[in-house]
Amino acid sequence: MEEEYSVDDPTQLLQEASDFALDPGAQNDASAKDFLDRFPLPVIINALQTKGDVPGLDNTLVACLERIFNTKYGASFIPQYMPFVQVGLKADSQIVRSLACKTVTCLLEHFDDNTISPARLIVDHDVYPLLLDCLLNGNEQVAAASMDAIKELAGSPEGMDIIFPANNNEATHLGNVAAQCSSLGRVRVLALIVKLFSISNSVASTIYNSNLLNLFEAEINNTNDTLVTLSALELLYELAEIQHGTEFLSRTTLLHLLCSIISTSTESILRSRAMMISGRLLSRENIYTFIDESSVKIVISALDKILELSESQDTDESESALEALGQIGSSIEGAVLLLSSSPPAARHVIDAAFDRQGHGKQLSALHALGNIAGDSRPENKILLNGDAEESLRRLMYITASKSSKLTPSGLLVSVLQQDSEIRLAGYRVITGMVARLWFLMEICSKQEIINIVTDASTETTKIGMEARYKCCQSIHKAFVSSSKLLNDPALAGLAAKLQEAVRRGPYLARKHVEAQPVVVTADRF
Repeated sequence: MEEEYSVDDPTQLLQEASDFALDPGAQNDASAKDFLDRFPLPVIINALQTKGDVPGLDNTLVACLERIFNTKYGASFIPQYMPFVQVGLKADSQIVRSLACKTVTCLLEHFDDNTISPARLIVDHDVYPLLLDCLLNGNEQVAAASMDAIKELAGSPEGMDIIFPANNNEATHLGNVAAQCSSLGRVRVLALIVKLFSISNSVASTIYNSNLLNLFEAEINNTNDTLVTLSALELLYELAEIQHGTEFLSRTTLLHLLCSIISTSTESILRSRAMMISGRLLSRENIYTFIDESSVKIVISALDKILELSESQDTDESESALEALGQIGSSIEGAVLLLSSSPPAARHVIDAAFDRQGHGKQLSALHALGNIAGDSRPENKILLNGDAEESLRRLMYITASKSSKLTPSGLLVSVLQQDSEIRLAGYRVITGMVARLWFLMEICSKQEIINIVTDASTETTKIGMEARYKCCQSIHKAFVSSSKLLNDPALAGLAAKLQEAVRRGPYLARKHVEAQPVVVTADRF
């Protein structure tokens, strides 16, 4: 084959392949066919194997083949060249290994010949163990391409049988793979599990039943390598963000393990990440279906102690704890727990929200208070039970009484007079809190607040304009829903101002101004 398909002068192939690879348009079956009619695959593969001394040829041919195999026409040839894919997965060249991994992905994505199963081809050519080797031992690009291929393989029942063998003693079982590889390899296995876990509830269930979530617990428990532990926590954070993952994660001991890190770890960065993951996990609406309140209270207690101890210490850690409390407080159940503990953990949030000593800490606390107040909850889930509402009101007035502002409305005026980031968080607090009549009356008592939230020129960014407008809408809606305030003649002007601001919309709307003639002296030269 080498003589039959060799090219004496690879210059033309290099130029044509470069043009094809760099063509800005999307390649289709017609363009792929045209190129392969002029340069058949055996010619390209032979050049890739034998002309490595030609500068730039290997990179160009790899890019060209990637685009060819990304078409259905190109993918139709892959079954014939599986031996070359197999060789490519074992190649010394990292770009060739990456190409081979991507070729497997293309086979799974684009090959639609019902007479041949792509999964069968992968089994027959022993491709899956080679993909795992690329995952463990390839460079970053090769590992990523390998993960993509394995994720695509998991899209079929046959592929699932390959990735999750019935026999737990199989060498390719991910638990056994992780047990035999380096720390970097173990982190990559965890990253693959996260990728597979995100596919569907069914795949997540298979991962849970295969005890693969235990690998996260093992790495997080390993105190010998802080970087590996941190990497495992970062990947656990990604797991916690997957919507269908709540049920499975709540069945593990991970929450208790995270709580232990928050309480006992000597590494501030590990404590911070554990706090953020706990908050993310406990922010899910359905989390209380799977865990009991006592588990949440343990986490809240650990966060409370961190904030008690860190008032004069690590600012970043305080911010993480406040953000975690805000995540927990985004649900009704979580908000109630934060306001019902003794003493209520929400006191840290409210105190920090109106403390101008630390910008980042104040910003985190304001957003957390916005969550607890209900800004991120549906309209019918903003208000809490009677005891929690009374606790919220009391904490707001206690904080105000300890400041020079004396009232909650005074605290909010101070917030809205700060920079745009703080103002945006302040809008969120008002949006959630204004559903309470006592707070609405506080807002209406301060003309400065009404002036700011009704002024379309206050904010200059889209997100700021929309936050201000949402806040204005919430105040207006609460106002017109209160017969006590609506029928107060002294507040008629305020009502009209709110209504006009809502009518104008969020974006720098200006009142209609008639054109005016301008008289200026003529320029003289």
